[in-house]
Amino acid sequence: MSTKFPDHSFDSQYSGVVAGIDEAGRGPWAGDVVAAAVIFSDKNNIPQGINDSKKLTKAKREGLYGLIMQNACIGVGIANVEEIDQYNILGATKLAMLRAYENLTIKPNILLIDGNQLPNIDCKMEKVVGGDAISPSIAAASIIAKVTRDRMMCKIAEEFPEYGFERNSGYGTALHMQAIAKYGITKYHRKSFAPIKEVILKKAILDEQQRYA
Repeated sequence: MSTKFPDHSFDSQYSGVVAGIDEAGRGPWAGDVVAAAVIFSDKNNIPQGINDSKKLTKAKREGLYGLIMQNACIGVGIANVEEIDQYNILGATKLAMLRAYENLTIKPNILLIDGNQLPNIDCKMEKVVGGDAISPSIAAASIIAKVTRDRMMCKIAEEFPEYGFERNSGYGTALHMQAIAKYGITKYHRKSFAPIKEVILKKAILDEQQRYA
């Protein structure tokens, strides 16, 4: 069975400079959320094999990351854990997307935003549900965001090796849950997320019980 890849014909239906925006890291319990904006000024510069980052192996993503960086205009935006807890993950994701747009050195005429929510950006925008499967610029943005965030989590893993962040990218795996049970949470955990809030509450109750024991 042949694999279907995003086709430039989708982006080419829009006039002017087109940028695709996607994010990585909305679901994990730990780490920042990362967004990327990608502009291919020439369709001939689009690397072959670009696809939704979730459909690619780590090695393939890494290879395409380098090719995209060489052949496209890239903007990366990050919203940190404190901003995720302050604005909630949707608000923080939109903030990361705004920062990705602001970090582009070429200003696009239209932004193609993956998903069904639009950030607050002073540019013409269009929502594209499942965009990383049909738009090469959005697919490329998903790869840039994913690889960037995974590399960030690997750096955090050097500081906190017990949690397996280099393998789970902050998602709630069994190893991650076991590490939290044994070592507690780190400064990189999202305190507003339900599983982490539960850990904080249990610790507070235990501390209070021990205080009056």
